[in-house]
Amino acid sequence: MRHSLPLAPQFYVTAPQPCPYLPGRMERKLFTALQGDQAQKLNDSLSKQGFRRSQNVLYRPSCSDCAACLSARIDVSKFSPSKSQRRAIKRNSHLTRRASSPWATEEQYDLFRRYLDTRHADGGMADMDVFEFAAMIEETPIRSRVVEYTDRDSGELIAVCLTDMLDDGLSMVYSFYEPDAARSSLGTWMILDHVEVARENGLPYVYLGYWVPGSEKMGYKAQFSGLEVYRRGQWEPLQNPASYDADTHPLSTDPIAEQVANISLPDSRG
Repeated sequence: MRHSLPLAPQFYVTAPQPCPYLPGRMERKLFTALQGDQAQKLNDSLSKQGFRRSQNVLYRPSCSDCAACLSARIDVSKFSPSKSQRRAIKRNSHLTRRASSPWATEEQYDLFRRYLDTRHADGGMADMDVFEFAAMIEETPIRSRVVEYTDRDSGELIAVCLTDMLDDGLSMVYSFYEPDAARSSLGTWMILDHVEVARENGLPYVYLGYWVPGSEKMGYKAQFSGLEVYRRGQWEPLQNPASYDADTHPLSTDPIAEQVANISLPDSRG
């Protein structure tokens, strides 16, 4: 089903499929293609409205009777690490960061496979082959970087994050790490490192994807101070996580045509 605005990107809706976060629910996404000369502007604009990038597509949850998924970002100016996060920083002080153009390598894919096989063997990406992995990393029409973290002594690749550069921050598109080092809190540490990179470069936000109340696998995002969520068309500071409703309701989501009409698009001039 297609929805569009005059002289604007066309928006589509996916068919319902099982939700990967909350059992027994169906998910649906509103999405548009990310291409052409205005791709960077479109990504910047829609990221501020709760959209996420996957290769050359921008999408946002648009489930028919559920609005649990909330886009989340860290306000760098309001972030202060907790005691456990400071411990994660110390535990990973032996790692070195290197950012480069989005280019996939065999070493990255080997790490990616170990990560999936250990932590997400039944997930939607479990069958991704090396060519699909390369497409995930390399098919980007905007400013993106592959951020690699290696052991300073051995040179071993320990963690990787595909990161988009927005006009107001960094967007962590996808990250993975050595599963044998899970006790080092590498997932948390990569977020902390991105907060530091954003601070060093005067960028106000680090975008983390979706926080889903009621989903154990997404609960860690609520542990970061300065977290904001995109709710009812605006960003707001995260309150008590337990106060957010994950229940379904037939009026949770506006009609698709109304959602599209309320999307702010970048000025195509210039």
